Amino acid sequence: MATMVFTQPKKNLLPLLLFLFCISVIILLILLSETTHSVSQRDTTTFHLNHNNNNNNNAPPFTFLIKVLTFNRPHSLSRCLLSLSAADYGLAGDAHRIHLHVYVDHFTLSPDSNSVEDQLNNAKEILDLVDKFEWRFGEKLVHYRTGNAGLQGQWLEAWWPSSDHEFAFVVEDDLEVSPLYYSFLESVIRNYYYDRSNYNPSIYGASLQRPRFVPGKHGNKLHLDPKTNVFLYQLVGTWGQLLFPKPWKEFRLWYDEHKSKDKKPFLDGMVTNGWYKRLGERIWTPWFIKFVHSRGYFNIYTNFQNERALSVSHRDAGVNYGKTAGPDSQLLNRSTIGSDFLKLRPLRDLKWYDYCFSEVVPGRVVRSLDELGTILPSVQREKTIVLVSLFAADKMFVRNLLCHFEKLDTRNYIFIGPSSDLFYDLSRRGHVVIDADMFLDKLVKSEASYSNSVKEALGSAYVVKKCLELGYSTWVFSSNALLVDKGPLLDRIRSEYDFYIGESSGILIVKSSPVTQKLWSTELLNSIVSSATKNLDFIHVVKELVERKGKMIKTIETMSIAENTNANSINQSLGDGKPVACWSPEVDSTIIQTKLAELNLWLIDDDLSCKAVICHSSLR
Repeated sequence: MATMVFTQPKKNLLPLLLFLFCISVIILLILLSETTHSVSQRDTTTFHLNHNNNNNNNAPPFTFLIKVLTFNRPHSLSRCLLSLSAADYGLAGDAHRIHLHVYVDHFTLSPDSNSVEDQLNNAKEILDLVDKFEWRFGEKLVHYRTGNAGLQGQWLEAWWPSSDHEFAFVVEDDLEVSPLYYSFLESVIRNYYYDRSNYNPSIYGASLQRPRFVPGKHGNKLHLDPKTNVFLYQLVGTWGQLLFPKPWKEFRLWYDEHKSKDKKPFLDGMVTNGWYKRLGERIWTPWFIKFVHSRGYFNIYTNFQNERALSVSHRDAGVNYGKTAGPDSQLLNRSTIGSDFLKLRPLRDLKWYDYCFSEVVPGRVVRSLDELGTILPSVQREKTIVLVSLFAADKMFVRNLLCHFEKLDTRNYIFIGPSSDLFYDLSRRGHVVIDADMFLDKLVKSEASYSNSVKEALGSAYVVKKCLELGYSTWVFSSNALLVDKGPLLDRIRSEYDFYIGESSGILIVKSSPVTQKLWSTELLNSIVSSATKNLDFIHVVKELVERKGKMIKTIETMSIAENTNANSINQSLGDGKPVACWSPEVDSTIIQTKLAELNLWLIDDDLSCKAVICHSSLR
């Protein structure tokens, strides 16, 4: 009986259990269908972001702060906030990691009571608008100032990064963004900030505005290949600018230092000088532009056809515009993009441009003779290469030399020297450098360790040899010489001589000819090594060896501004036509700097950056 009582209920429960199982399966399928449908409804670009960037899947969760700067334009602010809330924030929005910070500037107090009343009502309208505005993707913070900060104060005081994983997207209230803007910026952060194989410390952020002008006077036209969707440009874009944390901190500290010492952000040759003279401390961009110039930093820009962009400024009346000018471009939307919208190319494949919109090619480090042969044709001008030694070089003299190269439109130069902070900084800024150690290791099989003087002589000798093989002449300069004027130097080497030497200045010019190509042999290279081991400098060694071969050498007259025997000796006139200034390396650097300044040859500021931007046509 006990067994029968036990088994009977079990049989009756079986259909019920089967029924419950079927119901559970149906519910599970419905939930799965809704989830799949939800994912499919999202912008396909978000899908590409999550699945096409395998290198970035391990990027840590980052914080995205939207900094809205507003003053007295409630209609503009409403349009801006609505566009921000309509954007697709994907999983980050679902996780409430997109925070909205609104900074409301206070009006300037005025004795006009009627004006004060109007401004109070305007401020209340803006605050009511912000208070009622719902932000569902993260926290909303409102900062209402007690005094007028102005546009500069609004920008500079809006953000101090709390970590290296916090990013700020700054928008002024007359801006409107595309629904796709965050998807693109998230892809930028993951590809160009967190992907270590694709990271470059020179990048300070990304601008969403359409590139519109070149700030360098007489610069190149802003022309881009229609197929170029992303490129790098030094200019900051205030109509939707993403800021990376480290460069922004660096800028704020730089700004504080310069402002406290009453320095001004003047940069000759730039239209921003006129902006600052007219608006002064009401604007912040001249400060940031000068900082970027001193550091050699770059900004990511987009380039879409038909004047489309991910952010649009309506250019409403305010500090920048006396009266409303209307939108500068059209917003990009889902119907105007392709499926590869977020497939960002590696940095090495992108074009980089300076303030003159001249192309910059960073990261060119030569480590072998083959690499040198590949890069020389792109550097040479009029079949001439200028080789500058970095051995025992003083950073400030190298920077000053670069400013003279820029002034003289001399672009066909290459540096050679040991690896150092200066060496890699030059490479990062777009200057070609030869790593002497690695370069020689692949050329000279020797157990012996060479001194720097031998490395300098041998490395320079091999560069000259490769130039001659390609039919190029070579001008070899030490870091203790300064090219003042190319014209007279070119005039003086148009004679029958193949070798020109300025022994005291550390200058050697080897013209490309059948004579020099034959003489500059492996035998000569071996002689240079053996002579250099006797602590003779490269120029002196070449002079001795060439004269020993019975070849004539022409001496280059130079202007010595500070000799070792008499540091006060100076030729005050450049009117004698001497194209090169030189000095003894044993003279104190401050004396050299003073002498160069007296001759108007000191072209760098306290940041060791050029005091002027000088634009030349990129056409050869």
